[in-house]
Order: sequence, then C-alpha cells, then structure tokens
Amino acid sequence: MVSSPLRREPDREPDREPDPSASKPDPSGVGEATTTALWIDQLGTIDARPPLPGDLDADIAIVGGGFSGLWTAYYLAELQPDARIVVLEQHVCGYGASGRNGGWAIGELAGAASKYAKLSSPQAALRLERAAFASVDEIGRVAAAEGIECGFHRGGNIRLARTTPQADRQRAEIESARAHGHGDDVIRLLDPDEARTHFAATDVRSGIFFAPCASLDPARLVRGLARAAEQRGVTIHEGTTVRSIEPGRVETDHGTVRAAVTVGALEAYTRDLQGARRDLLPVYSLMVATEPLPASVFDEIGLHDRPTFADDRYMVIYGQRTDDNRIAFGGRGVPYLFGSKIDRATELHEPSHRLIRDTLVELAPVLRDARITHRWGGVLGIPRNWLPSVRFDRASGAGTLGGYVGEGVAAANLAGRTLAEVIAGVETERTDLPWVGASARRWEPEPFRWLGVRASRRILIAADDREAARDREAKVATWVAGLLRGD
Repeated sequence: MVSSPLRREPDREPDREPDPSASKPDPSGVGEATTTALWIDQLGTIDARPPLPGDLDADIAIVGGGFSGLWTAYYLAELQPDARIVVLEQHVCGYGASGRNGGWAIGELAGAASKYAKLSSPQAALRLERAAFASVDEIGRVAAAEGIECGFHRGGNIRLARTTPQADRQRAEIESARAHGHGDDVIRLLDPDEARTHFAATDVRSGIFFAPCASLDPARLVRGLARAAEQRGVTIHEGTTVRSIEPGRVETDHGTVRAAVTVGALEAYTRDLQGARRDLLPVYSLMVATEPLPASVFDEIGLHDRPTFADDRYMVIYGQRTDDNRIAFGGRGVPYLFGSKIDRATELHEPSHRLIRDTLVELAPVLRDARITHRWGGVLGIPRNWLPSVRFDRASGAGTLGGYVGEGVAAANLAGRTLAEVIAGVETERTDLPWVGASARRWEPEPFRWLGVRASRRILIAADDREAARDREAKVATWVAGLLRGD
C-alpha cells in the first residue's frame, strides 16, 4: 500500500516547529546539507550587475529578472532592436523561483484547457496547449543558438499511478486527451511493466508518458538568458528594489525609471508591490538533492533517458535525474503563511526536507543510503482562478505575465515571447491565444485567505491518506478541494 510521507507535517508555522529527529543519527545528511539551491551553488561565485545608478529614461521597463522578465526582454530586443529596454532585479537574476525550481521544462499550463475554452473556444484552447508543447523545443533552440549550457535534455515526463484511484484518473486523462486530438506522440498510457522501464518505483499500477518535457539546470538557463539579452542590447540592473509600478514609471530604492511601457514579472514576489498583496498567492515548494549516484542505482530504478518524474498524489511531488547523475526531488508540503508572508526560515524548514527525502526513499528504496547534499526552497505564485495569463493595456502601457502555479519554466518562455509580440504590435499565432488578456479576481482578504488555503491543504492531505489507506477515490474531499481552487 502506498504511503504519503508529506502528510505527516503538522499544520503550524514551520519556523516554530520542533524537529523530533534532531537528537537522532542522520545518515542521510539532511541536517548537514548545503542550504543553497543545487543549481545556484553549482554556479560558483556570482558577480552582481550594478544597481540602477539613479533616475533613468527608457522605452520599456521590466521588473523581475527571472524567466518571465528575461524572456520578455530577449524577444522584445529581437522585435525592437532600437528600444531602450531595462530589467530591474532586487537580488540577482534567477534569485527566485527561476533559479530554484525542479528543472522541468514541461509543455503544459497549470490551468485546465476546459477553463481556457470557456474564455474563448475549444479550438483556441487546443492551440494554446500546442503552443505550450512547442515552447519546450523553443527553449532548446535558444539555448543552442546562444551557447547556453544548461543540461537541456528532452526525455519526456513519467507520471506514475501508485493506487487504484490514481490509475483510474490516468485512464480518464488519456480519454480526455484523445477527445481533444492528442495522440500517442504527445501523451500515452503505460501498463505497469512499461511504466517501470521509465522509473521502477514501488507499487506501480500504471503510468502516463508525456513527451513535451525536458530536464535542465534552471539557474544556468536563467543566467545564460540574462547574458543573451544583454548581448541584444538589454540593460540589467541587479540589487535594485522596486517599490511600485505605475503607468509610465517604476519607483525603486535607487531612483525612478520613466518608461512608456512597464512590465510586472515578479511571480510570487508580486506581493511586495504596493497594493498587490492579494494578486498572487505565494506557496512554498521545497527540494533536496542527492550526491552523484553510481550507475548501479540507475540500473535498478531506470531514469535512463532522464525523464522528469512524479506520481499522481494530490500533494504534488516532482523529480529529475540531473546531468551529473544526482536526483533532485521536491514537494509542496509547507503550509501557507498568514498574510502571504515570504520567510527564509520556511524555505529551509529541516523537518519538511526530511519528509521530502523520506518520500523519495519510499518511491525508490535503493536511495536510502544516498546522501543528501543540498536542501532548499522557494515560492511559486498562484492566481485565484489557477490560470496563468499574459496581459497588456496599450492605453497605460502596463503589462503583466505569470501565475504559473509551479509549471513556469516552459510557460514563461511562451508568455514572455507572447507579451513581447503584443507589446511590439506584431500579430502572430500566439497573440490571440486565450490566456492573452485573461484576468482573475483577487484572493480573499485575511483571515479568509489563510483559512481557505489551509483548509484546502488539509483536504488534499486527507484525500491522499484515504486513497492510500482504502485504495478508493476520496470523492467528497477532491470535490471540495477543486471548489476551493475555483474549478
């Protein structure tokens, strides 16, 4: 029977929770692991770019030096080579989710196609899905063209079903995919034996192989993308805190940037802007990485073509085999903090990292003796309707993009490319996709936001527990969770 180790974490402030294993031996090395993200640690010393030198005039000011902002700048520089484009970043490019994520460039959007179809049409929603598929290869193309060595490898994604309800949901998903015109070249159902050839985890009932997905090193990609944008004439100022974005101007701690076009590309950190606390919900995701593993481990567990991997529990988990033969693995188990707080102590919550490591070992017991060398965390941004979007108001010159719900590596490429085309006034097959102009209502004020998110989390945990214990679908729990997500 499948257990769900992430469920055991108490629903309290992580930085106040005692560590029950603190006095026990720690053969896994979690307690001694480096608390810098693997990807960022492997970059070595990062020389920060100079901050904004003072008041500045520009044509386009982009706030946020992650994937969203940098892809927007990169494509804008291609479309408008004479434009004065400035990117403003509080820390260094890739400091946030873009440098700390799981390294999945997966060609899907967090929002269901049916939601986008309601905003437009089934045909338009299908075009959006296919554009998301294509974004994976576009990242590979740009990385090769710009000489960005980021370990890009298109090995697909394997998602396992490890209970009967998970297997039932996978069959329904494949039926839906076929009804929408997606064939085996995109997504296919695997029997247990075939699924185990991709990832020989425990308790495999079935699997789904999704082809449009690549594994990569996100920090090397985002830092390489910043250099590529600069080579096209984009100016990047790091160490610059933005206080507000207003029509025609961006106020920072180093001066004011006056620009006809402004772009907000802050994802979860949107909550730091004046008046934007309720626009996107910051939700934590934590990761661990093992030491480099010998070939004998992969002879036992598979992952030979470096697919990204997960299973179909509700409390999301995700992993990849890195290009230096580690396993980088994460999950969303840390509770939401009151007031949309972002807290460094929560990102480094050691008991949660231990539970993530335990979940990995439960999937692949051969990893029990693998030492954990890195543990880290970060925040992702969730809009109230769970739909990523691209928006631009030509009258005010204000643009925004994001809300990827943790699936932003490839989606940010498509969003940045699309927003650049919309800003430049160029009509393409992307500029009329149904996420362009989509909007969501704001999250509820506190304490209702905290109560709703915590309740949703408890329901998802209960659903995993019930399905693991009884091997039956937790219908009421999953229905309520969908209701809280705005489904």
